[in-house]
Amino acid sequence: MLLIEYTNQLKEYLQQLKDRFEQNNPPEDRRDKEYFEMVKEKTSPIYELLSKWEELALKIIKESKISVHPNQIVSTRENMELLLMHSYYIDVRRRRYMELNQSVQYVFDQLIRALE
Repeated sequence: MLLIEYTNQLKEYLQQLKDRFEQNNPPEDRRDKEYFEMVKEKTSPIYELLSKWEELALKIIKESKISVHPNQIVSTRENMELLLMHSYYIDVRRRRYMELNQSVQYVFDQLIRALE
């Protein structure tokens, strides 16, 4: 199923973002245009996939009545978008980052279990 593929791909991105957060330092200048362009280029495919994932997940939830609430999907997208920025700009405490990460991971896992 396409939604499971999208979810697994997003889980891989989630792990890569976590690794990035843990291994890199924040940029020296947060207003660096080149750094911004690099971040934009690297994160665009993830944003696009996240958008497709949200749309498909909401559609399937509406049709199938699976055990994931639509608000969880919307919140997960928002949290993943926060993680994208925090992973590159490293502008949040580690604890908050990990809470967001676990929240997103939980919904991804819940969705996969509900679909299988």
